[in-house]
Amino acid sequence: MKYTESAPKLFMNTGTKFHRSLIFAMGVVKYSCARANATLGILDQQIGKAIEQASMELMEGKLDDKIVLDVFQTGSGTGLNMNVNEVLAERSSQISGLKVHPNDHVNMSQSSNDTVPTAIRIGAVKQVQDKLIPALEGIISSLRETGDKYSSVIKSGRTHLRDAMPVTLGQELHAYADALSHDLNMLKTVLEYVKEIPLGGTAVGTGVNSHPKFRETVITVINQVTGLGFTLANPFRGLRFLTDLLTLSGIMRTIAVELYRMAQDFRLMFSGPMTAIGEIDLPTQEEIAGSSIMPGKTNPVTAEASMLIAAQVVGLDQANQFASNLGEFELAMGVPLIGQNVVTQVDLLSEGLNKFSSLLVKGMVPNQEKMKRYAESSPALVTVISPIVGYDKASQIGKMLNRGMSIREALKELGFSDKQIDDILDLSKLIKPGIQTK
Repeated sequence: MKYTESAPKLFMNTGTKFHRSLIFAMGVVKYSCARANATLGILDQQIGKAIEQASMELMEGKLDDKIVLDVFQTGSGTGLNMNVNEVLAERSSQISGLKVHPNDHVNMSQSSNDTVPTAIRIGAVKQVQDKLIPALEGIISSLRETGDKYSSVIKSGRTHLRDAMPVTLGQELHAYADALSHDLNMLKTVLEYVKEIPLGGTAVGTGVNSHPKFRETVITVINQVTGLGFTLANPFRGLRFLTDLLTLSGIMRTIAVELYRMAQDFRLMFSGPMTAIGEIDLPTQEEIAGSSIMPGKTNPVTAEASMLIAAQVVGLDQANQFASNLGEFELAMGVPLIGQNVVTQVDLLSEGLNKFSSLLVKGMVPNQEKMKRYAESSPALVTVISPIVGYDKASQIGKMLNRGMSIREALKELGFSDKQIDDILDLSKLIKPGIQTK
């Protein structure tokens, strides 16, 4: 394997190996090309069968240890393609007893410029379908179910981290679910764009050195192997631009930002228990020590880990923006990097969403009495009850609240009965549209 042995002298040796999904996708490409070439009568049937078998082994992970070239290599992905060609040629020769050539046979009707851009799209689509979509569907379902469960649990709203009008815990959880539901719709839409692959464009998009029917034949085989419904891209666009993958990355950045926001809100609600908000308990977070020096301390470890994941996904998206700019004329030049980054983003987000759903959303236990007390203590309520009790009394109540009293305590001190106070502080009227009157 001459190329694979020589290339590390010129490429980087960072230890960053290609993601399993991308190696799988390269196996799909080589399998499909061998089948198409043999079907079209331009590749010896026995050699074609041997390449198919070797490619299947690559797809199954049996040859992963031989895919050794670093992600940080030539920007077209030629290093990955040649590494795969040589590994498959060697294995196909063993299988068939014939001399299988990495370029003449394994790479027939192909160029690195169309195989690797195709593989990174196949890998991305498979990862999103297998991992990210189920993770999103799972957390949306959890948020909706938990939101329904706590639809009548009233708590203080907060704007600018200051007390505001009441909301329900259910309303907050449904807000997260709605945001992620929109993300899921956008993800499914952009996936159709990513499914357009440029295989058969060979070096510059013209398809030179490939059979005239190669593209339509090979796409059929790819869909038979993957079942994912790929279509043929305009090859000139598919080789030149990676902006379909950048759009996918951008949607994952959006999901990451929303995951971060959810984690931050859960973290704040869990803060305390005595000197901060302390509105919810997260029993799952008590399973490990929160401090090496303070016995009994518990921390929102899953929320914080989710925030780190979000930060990494956003950072990878920034790298993808840069990588998408690389290249001139007929070639994108950030192919291996953006391919690796996108499937890594899928891994990170899927793990973060799954853990957040199972441990935080499903595991949360609201402190309902404290939530109600906070809601009744919000100075924002003074404005709403002013038309009911009158401006002067509302001003007195405002001053009492500044001294640390709750509105209930202030009203009682002003002579209101418990029944009158319950009527005035019917918070259920304040969590929906309406105007309070006497």
